[in-house]
Amino acid sequence: MHKMVTIPQEEYDRLREAAEDLADLRAYDGAKAALAALAAGEEELVPADYAKRLIAGESPLRVWRELRGLSQVGLGKASGVNRVQIADIEAGRGKGSVETVRKLADALGVAVDDLV
Repeated sequence: MHKMVTIPQEEYDRLREAAEDLADLRAYDGAKAALAALAAGEEELVPADYAKRLIAGESPLRVWRELRGLSQVGLGKASGVNRVQIADIEAGRGKGSVETVRKLADALGVAVDDLV
């Protein structure tokens, strides 16, 4: 049986935004942990489905972002790069400056070479 609860739209919007922020924070913490592991000399294993997407030529930025569980907004917050610029890079409409790609790589815990 399904139960229905009615709450004001403002409360629903606030709860949804809080849930998205929590998901982004958890993903960011995961990316930081991956970066720490790489800094410690540990090699990261990439799941096969993500590796296949990279081999097939999908946007490396999108693949790594999704592997880390980040939305474009979350990656933008973590890296300081505008979400629209992230979307343009993922869609192939732009490449981003060296500085932009470095910020994105740092936020994802990968090498710049992994994104180009």
